[in-house]
Amino acid sequence: MVTLRKQYVVARDVYSEDSFAEDHDKIYRVRKTILDHVKEYFICDSKRARNATLSLLPIIGWLRIYRIREWFLSDVVSGVSTGLVAIMQGLAFSLLASLPPSYGLYTAFFPMLAYFFLGTSRHISIGAFPVLSLMIGAVVNRLVPQDGPPANITGFEGLSQEHQRVLVASSVTFLMGLFQLAMGVLQVGFVVVYLSDTLVSGFTTAAAVHILVSQLKFVLGLNIPGINGPFSIIYTLEKIFVQITSTNICDLVMSIVIMVAVFIAKELNERYKAKLLVPIPIEIIMTIIACGVSYGFNFEKRYNVDVVGKMVSGYESPIAPSMEVFQESAVEAFPIAIVGFAVAFSVAKVYSIKHDYTIDGNQELIAFGVSNIFGASFKSFAASTALSRTALQESSGGKTQIAGLISAMMAMIVTLALGFLLEPLPRSVLGALVIVNLKGMLMQFKEIPYLWTRDKPECVVWVGTCLAAILLGLDLGLAVGLGVELLTVVFRTQFPCCSVLANIPETDLYRNRKDYLHIFEAKGVKIFRIPSPIFFANIQFFRDKLIEAVGFSPLRVLRKRNNALRKIKKLLQEKDDHTSETGLGNIFCQKSLESYKNTEELDLVPRVDLHSLILDFSAVSFLDISALKGLKTTLKEFIRVDVDVYIASCDAYILEKLHSCMFFDDEIQTSMFFLTLHDAMLHVLKKHKDRNIGWVVRQSYSQITLYHFLYKL
Repeated sequence: MVTLRKQYVVARDVYSEDSFAEDHDKIYRVRKTILDHVKEYFICDSKRARNATLSLLPIIGWLRIYRIREWFLSDVVSGVSTGLVAIMQGLAFSLLASLPPSYGLYTAFFPMLAYFFLGTSRHISIGAFPVLSLMIGAVVNRLVPQDGPPANITGFEGLSQEHQRVLVASSVTFLMGLFQLAMGVLQVGFVVVYLSDTLVSGFTTAAAVHILVSQLKFVLGLNIPGINGPFSIIYTLEKIFVQITSTNICDLVMSIVIMVAVFIAKELNERYKAKLLVPIPIEIIMTIIACGVSYGFNFEKRYNVDVVGKMVSGYESPIAPSMEVFQESAVEAFPIAIVGFAVAFSVAKVYSIKHDYTIDGNQELIAFGVSNIFGASFKSFAASTALSRTALQESSGGKTQIAGLISAMMAMIVTLALGFLLEPLPRSVLGALVIVNLKGMLMQFKEIPYLWTRDKPECVVWVGTCLAAILLGLDLGLAVGLGVELLTVVFRTQFPCCSVLANIPETDLYRNRKDYLHIFEAKGVKIFRIPSPIFFANIQFFRDKLIEAVGFSPLRVLRKRNNALRKIKKLLQEKDDHTSETGLGNIFCQKSLESYKNTEELDLVPRVDLHSLILDFSAVSFLDISALKGLKTTLKEFIRVDVDVYIASCDAYILEKLHSCMFFDDEIQTSMFFLTLHDAMLHVLKKHKDRNIGWVVRQSYSQITLYHFLYKL
């Protein structure tokens, strides 16, 4: 590959911060106070009212540009395809939430209606998401265990176990929606940035493992109660292996057939997606076949197969959430809200970039909050987006959320008119559909070797989050993952990779001297770079690395000088007060030279071959007060051993802070600061151009101190 090379020549003065300020006038801006921002936030005019309306109802924006002739047919085809998958996933994921399958259809319908008006993404499919379903199921099983009395909640009185579970799920979903809505109103959509892609990947992989284990009881036809808390996955596996001899062969065979057929069809869909108008709806096909075979051969009675059973026909009246459930589940509801939004927002961001439109994180929080509150009022459980369902909606031609609305209508048709046809469907079929759809999340295990070879701290975050979520549960695992992630950030900033820079010959570029063969290093000059903010936690590390780079401790040199000076004064005090000045000099020189021959009597001061130190602050984004004090002390230590210190490429904000904190004095002056490294280096070379290699500083500082003292005499 031919590298295009161009040259440029710039002729200008060498600029320090002071000289640059003299030649170029700066605009001093008046920064707004918090009160100014508050006043501006509450000022309302027609333009702001219009923008607020468009922001709150994004549907107005995209409906105005909707191309009916070009987009409507694509949206219809996409909506029908996505709706069929949403129905099957709703039924299947309701098992993860420990709820009757019919409530999964509610989740495929109600949340989508609210998101249609409030959401900013045009492509994500709103409905059940397996990770959230599993987290909801954990709360349901804790408050309403399958084998045992429910929690002491007044709202449970007079309700069957099924309705108690529905009340818990809807109440947790309602609280989740409240959390999301509150964060959206308070404009804190930025919280999602703390959930990195690596953390989300490890977390969803752990969730996939939990989902896989939770569905084994349906695939094997075993009666195993839900277990919650740390190490629940181990206890569940223990119970499965204890009962493994009671496996229902009909359930197992049917599940294996379903999983193989769906897996093959999905691989064909992926391989020939360019040739297929729409992907093969294999989940629907296998569900219809399974329903027909189960009904025809009466699997429920003949082979004791657990089937879906009575489906709720139509929609029930809305219910109020339970405040007691709020109190019992607040700790779990918040991470559910965060995870649901983080996954949906990350998927929405991918498709918004692909199709060139913008999404608003805060508005998305409001949209999901209202969607979950609205859905929970009608007994649906937590809604987000499923990656496979969203990919289908986009790949099958979906242009806007009209496709999502049509998919919701499909769920409504099944709920109102066709639900009874699903009653003979074996639950093992739903479990098999859940497991086979975990392929994408389970394949994320392949990221471990990739991360390990490229970024070990990121690999630690992935593995730590995944293991913690598997062993401790999803809620505690997420907290541990966040802790590990923040620790890696602290580690990177507290122990940055500092370096000594050198000039690339015939350029104004400076790079790590260890990385290049041909470099130029001026004698007596060191350029030190720290690539991170400097704050209370890493200021000592900065000092240690700086001393290591220059090869001596200025404080130790200063102490040696002082020790030598005290010994000299002691020698002088031993002489006769009437000795002549010349005689004193001769006697003192003789005595001192004899004493310097024996290093045990007087330590030699370390040799310092440095006259200038340049600190590269181009990557320093902030300094706190503790670091500022430590930096000032360090600079003074070097200055007091006759090393000139310069700081290059310092951010204007940091300079302002240094001025406001009274950083400068007689020793540390603003003339030490230069615009670029090259400016500082040219200044140093000009200042020391007359000094030869036999520079006096190369001599023993003990001798320098002696000669300097005698000169004064």
